[in-house]
Amino acid sequence: MVESPKAPFLKGIIDALPLIVGGVPFGIIFGTLSLNAGLDVWQTIGLSSIVFAGSAQFVAVGMLAAGTSLGFIVGATLIVNLRHLIYAASLLPHVKHLPQRWRIPLGFLLIDEVFAATYPRYLNNADCGNNHWHYLGVGVAFYVSWNVATIVGILFGANIEGIADWGLDFAMSATFIGMVMPHLVNKPMVAGVMCSGVLAVLTYSLPHKIGLVISSVAGMSVGYMLEQWLHHKDQS
Repeated sequence: MVESPKAPFLKGIIDALPLIVGGVPFGIIFGTLSLNAGLDVWQTIGLSSIVFAGSAQFVAVGMLAAGTSLGFIVGATLIVNLRHLIYAASLLPHVKHLPQRWRIPLGFLLIDEVFAATYPRYLNNADCGNNHWHYLGVGVAFYVSWNVATIVGILFGANIEGIADWGLDFAMSATFIGMVMPHLVNKPMVAGVMCSGVLAVLTYSLPHKIGLVISSVAGMSVGYMLEQWLHHKDQS
């Protein structure tokens, strides 16, 4: 019996809820800081609804506030979001059979949390024909919650003194830790994460968040090389 689309879609919404808890404070802070940076209400809403990429949005707002040119802003946000290519490459074998009317919106909804909540289902239920509905449920849940949080930040954040200093953004850091920990199941994974973590700290002061790209690429390279070395060692 083929599973109806409704069931995986609702399951996707449910699977997204724990990670949404960490994303909502981040969205509220974004809505608040955007107004403080000089953007109006509709520009702030437009960033969240059209860009839908928290890290890139924060970078763009900070650079806009500093009077940075549009070309540099586009380049910086592109660098920050290069990690999404990794997510897309991982999901491609599972979604390439879908028509373009599916792949375009799913690609738009692909953010860190959506990948973390969606990819395990593709690995564990590869034969299920409705996994894209689960993906859609996760993505829609995050999209709605992010935009609602932005509006809350616009409406109420500006009236709460010092909200940006409350440390609410740590919720996102905690969320990422929760996303990564379940995958630390072997030596290559642990080595890759440790390498990325150390380099992220060492390159923190580099401009335009390029340190994140450096640490990500280095971590993946270390993990891949160690995995290949262990594989060859087992065969010898």
